[in-house]
Amino acid sequence: MHTSPQNATIIGAGLVGSLLGLYLAKKGNKVAIYERRPDMRKASIAAGRSINLALSDRGWRALEGIGIGEDIRKVAIPMYKRVMHDTKGNLTSQPYGKEGQAIYSVSRGGLNMALMDLAETNPDISLHFNQQVTNLDLKTNTLEFHNPETSQDTRLQSERIFGADGAFSAVRLALQKTERFQYSQSYLEYGYKELTIAPGENGTWQLEKNALHIWPRGQYMMIALPNLDGSFTCTLFFPYEGQHSFSALKTEADVMKFFQEVFPDAVPLMPTLLEDYFGNPTGTLVTVKCFPWSFEDKVLLIGDAAHAVVPFYGQGMNAGFEDCSVLNELMEAHENDWETIFKTFEKVRKPNADAIADLAVENFIEMRDKVADPRFLLQKKIEAKINARYPEQWIPLYTMVTFTPDMPYAKALKNGRKQEKIMKKLMQLIETEADFEKPEVQQMLERKMTEKFSLNHETNV
Repeated sequence: MHTSPQNATIIGAGLVGSLLGLYLAKKGNKVAIYERRPDMRKASIAAGRSINLALSDRGWRALEGIGIGEDIRKVAIPMYKRVMHDTKGNLTSQPYGKEGQAIYSVSRGGLNMALMDLAETNPDISLHFNQQVTNLDLKTNTLEFHNPETSQDTRLQSERIFGADGAFSAVRLALQKTERFQYSQSYLEYGYKELTIAPGENGTWQLEKNALHIWPRGQYMMIALPNLDGSFTCTLFFPYEGQHSFSALKTEADVMKFFQEVFPDAVPLMPTLLEDYFGNPTGTLVTVKCFPWSFEDKVLLIGDAAHAVVPFYGQGMNAGFEDCSVLNELMEAHENDWETIFKTFEKVRKPNADAIADLAVENFIEMRDKVADPRFLLQKKIEAKINARYPEQWIPLYTMVTFTPDMPYAKALKNGRKQEKIMKKLMQLIETEADFEKPEVQQMLERKMTEKFSLNHETNV
């Protein structure tokens, strides 16, 4: 189904903006994408500003919706489990899902460039770089841009504007001046810094390739995701202040001493540690919540502009891509009724965006702390056994969020809360994996399952 051509302007050529452009063009819209930065395919991008991304089922569904899933799979590395490294270099692991289920490590830059290339080859999409929004007049839907390279100013009117310009959105700033607009941003007391584990000889991987590696240390942690060239992109999540913090590590000697004590198995694999640590910027971790996401039938916020989340559930990009899938379904259902499309979109997506924002902060505590706890790992094994016995009624929270794209985030969060209450009671009876078969454990489970504890799979729309 093709609608009549619309004048659609997208602000932001990042992951969500580029994908949204492809979806809008597929519906017969004429799309112009404006990006404040230079074209990343031509400019050398500053290193250290990106966490590798974990692409999972919601993201794959959105990519497959425009027929590019297979192309992206060629440059994505499956990660089937978490591997935890303790301070002595001992390893434990935890599968992400069932046999064969994986999340995929992808380069943010690589994926963004692939989406831009696809957008550029589409005759209905035009890309414009070095275009910074200086003003958006909502009454007339007029945008003003400044090009810092040429000092040129541009003014254009657009029928429909999509703000896909990230956590610090210029489009959202215009909406914040409208009546009864709710907005909050909150920062964790942690920053992040990108580091590198080098490839081995002939581009081999020095750690297990098909895994996400975590060095959980209670109040902080480091993670590593594999790259195609044999390297791993590491991210240190670290407090800004305190005894162990960015402010405490001032000299090269401080950094080496700390890493050798705390991440001893990683240090020999990181020849550029000091260069990376002092050369790469410290990133911030922000959660943005706001409402409404639209203005009449003219403007819509999407992706991080509407709901930025911290990266600890690996769902920021997946949630933004899912926005595109949901918007596409609404365009199918309501054709050119943009006011209905926008109002339904924000009503459906807002509770799910809030749910994944809360889950992401909670998962930080789990990753930096609990994954090193034997009781926590035992609980995860017991949950897997319950899931095997009651597959329709009990799905682990991580599976609901990551591998069950038909289940809205808000529903997953609600079910997860119920299950956690049951697990608290159940774990009081369990000391070892074998205790799962104890009659009193099975009786309690049977009772809980007959209390109509079932998971309804709802669609996102």
